[in-house]
Amino acid sequence: MHRSIWAAAIVSLTGLSTVSEARESNTQWVDTFIGTGGDGHTFPGAVVPFGMVQLSPDTDNPMRGVSPQPEIYKRCAGYHYDDTTIVGFSHTHFSGTGHSDLGDLLVMPITGEVKLDAGTAEDPDSGYRSRFSHDKEWAQPGYYGVELLDYDVTAELTTTTRAGMHKYTFNSAKDGHILFDLTSAIYNFENKVIWSDIRKVDDRTLVAYRATNGWARNRQMYFAIQFSQPIDDYQFINLDNMRYRCMNCLDSKQKHSTIENKAVKMTAGKAVKFVASFNNVDQKPVYMKVGLSAVSRSNALENLQTEIPHWDFEKVRAQAKQDWAKYLDKVDVEGTRSEKRQFYTALYHALQAPSIYQDVNGQYRGVDGEIHDGKGFEHYTLFSLWDTYRALHPLLTYIDPDRVSGMIQSMLVHYQQSYEKMLPIWSFHAHETWTMIGYHAVSVIADAYLKGIRDYDIDLAVEAIQSTANNPVYDAIPEYKKYGYVPMDVLPESVSITLEYAYNDYAIARMFEAMGKNKLAQQYYARAMSYKNVFDPETRFMRGRDSKGNWNKDFNAYEAKYMGPFTEGNSMQYSFYVPQDVAGLIDLMGGDDAFEKRLDDLFDTPLSADMIKEHEDIAGLIGNYAHGNEPSHHIAYLYNYAGKPWRTQERIRQIMDTLSSDKPDGLAGNDDVGQMSAWYIFSAMGFYPVSPGDLSYAIGAPQTPKVTLKLVNGKTFTTTAKGLSKTHKYIQSVSLNGKPLNRNYLTHADIMAGGELKYVMSDKPNKAWGRDNSARPPSLSEYK
Repeated sequence: MHRSIWAAAIVSLTGLSTVSEARESNTQWVDTFIGTGGDGHTFPGAVVPFGMVQLSPDTDNPMRGVSPQPEIYKRCAGYHYDDTTIVGFSHTHFSGTGHSDLGDLLVMPITGEVKLDAGTAEDPDSGYRSRFSHDKEWAQPGYYGVELLDYDVTAELTTTTRAGMHKYTFNSAKDGHILFDLTSAIYNFENKVIWSDIRKVDDRTLVAYRATNGWARNRQMYFAIQFSQPIDDYQFINLDNMRYRCMNCLDSKQKHSTIENKAVKMTAGKAVKFVASFNNVDQKPVYMKVGLSAVSRSNALENLQTEIPHWDFEKVRAQAKQDWAKYLDKVDVEGTRSEKRQFYTALYHALQAPSIYQDVNGQYRGVDGEIHDGKGFEHYTLFSLWDTYRALHPLLTYIDPDRVSGMIQSMLVHYQQSYEKMLPIWSFHAHETWTMIGYHAVSVIADAYLKGIRDYDIDLAVEAIQSTANNPVYDAIPEYKKYGYVPMDVLPESVSITLEYAYNDYAIARMFEAMGKNKLAQQYYARAMSYKNVFDPETRFMRGRDSKGNWNKDFNAYEAKYMGPFTEGNSMQYSFYVPQDVAGLIDLMGGDDAFEKRLDDLFDTPLSADMIKEHEDIAGLIGNYAHGNEPSHHIAYLYNYAGKPWRTQERIRQIMDTLSSDKPDGLAGNDDVGQMSAWYIFSAMGFYPVSPGDLSYAIGAPQTPKVTLKLVNGKTFTTTAKGLSKTHKYIQSVSLNGKPLNRNYLTHADIMAGGELKYVMSDKPNKAWGRDNSARPPSLSEYK
């Protein structure tokens, strides 16, 4: 039975009708399996918008570094569509990252013999994992279900913000078990678990704790677990001692009844597991609720009791779906079934992070490891800023600006709590990973401030921005300020770092100028021109240079070398990373025609595998354009700045047609916490924020006939594409609220004013539209 049929069956069983499906409108278009194949690295499980809990199946568990690295990378989200076995269901997951961690508190319902190890995908019978089939797997926003074939158990999952709810229907067995494996994680490094414990509070309640060393060091999580019926038997397993823990028996492998035995009620160590056993499970499903907290067991229990005070699984599921409908219905899309599925699934993925990292009582664990009171604002985690500053955060300013303020306040308390006095770089779960480059939190703050989103401590934001952009301990900032670039003999990835610092400084300048801090603004505008210092006029490429000013002798524009001058990219790609001053870059490259040719060379010149063999993130290739990695995301829109917008229109269609689909492998690379999805959403509407903070959007070409944004100010902004088809990919003309729009960009003010942006499409390009200098998006060198 295919999962869509199963979904219909589940709807029927739960009393939900096609009428209610229609009422919940746009949730029906989400396919949570898009991106779970290939290298999309998304997960299909249950989560609510910005939820702290991501309750999802794990299809493999690479143990202690045994699996080859590509297999680890393949399963960064815990689940991969190619797999055929499920290890269990864990409560925390990344969506679309290039790194693996999390997978907290793995749970697996089983029947028959209790096996303590997961076993292998090659030999599922050797452990507690189970085979499954996509034909008997189904999901909707906020809900996931699957048949565990080896146990004949129907597993169903749903969530609130801070708690998950499980429903296990044992279809044939009379007795059933639920295994908790606190050793399991998404990619188990050797000795990843620092410490863990699990305690039986009463015959329905457990509490647990785990601290891990993974990508984040000494990351702590607490759990409160409740069952819908009493536990009939139980086992504590502590593999540290290589035996079952028992204080009051001679047989160390005896299994204990909660009624007949007064055995120990807890165990602790680095390799702890627990089995809860239930009799007569064939008579009714076993329900389980799990609350999470990074603060304490009592907070985890409070989160659980506050958010799920009952045992009505369908009520929780319906509320989760309603939460998603509230967000997905903020945008109405007309188009083909495939277009709607891609658009709404992209929106679904874009609204999962940053995620809440705060208990219902306001407490949260800070980056200093201490417990803080966050009453007065919502505290968030998971800031993948090198990725998400580009399009995800600009998108959130329209979808939920109130949350943006909370996210910025979360960044500001991160700054206050950090020893280095830095805004976050790539942070999650109270830890800074220092992954990737730049200080892109300043872009998020500046873009929001300039759009009027200011419900946070503005003075603190100015302080944090200044401290971060001038921090003497972070990635050669002193050398950047001294030389006007980061020398390659001081730090690897020096060219990329220089270019991204320069953009960040532009965003700072824009914000400070708007605040009337003109002297400071001019300092940062000057720093924003630093990109010129790594542009080699001889080769007309961005190129590494040392502290003596000498150019890199081993320069190869096509090579993406690990620890080389560029970050997950090559000079072909990064030579276009001057989003703040594309007009200035065009001049350096020799003018409009030369710039167009360089863009064509990027898209049309094949990139050999040997040139990118050290970087698995470089994916989704069209020539040297790598849609699967963020440094390429703005490039297709740069033809606009050379007065050739019809070329952008061609490239956007090329990318959409070849690198996006509504299939499990429909993402060209890992989604990077919603960034690729946000690119899709903007591009489907026909415009994109090339340089967040300048409040302009380069117009590309719409990919859907009609999109309506429902803005928080009560207005709507609608894009319509008259005559759009597979052949009619070119813009013939554009009008805004009935008046001709001759510039090839939009502004934030245009969007917030509401109204209609109407594209008239043709099978032939209009080479006159958007060509004049005055029609091109703004650039720093033109208006500074």
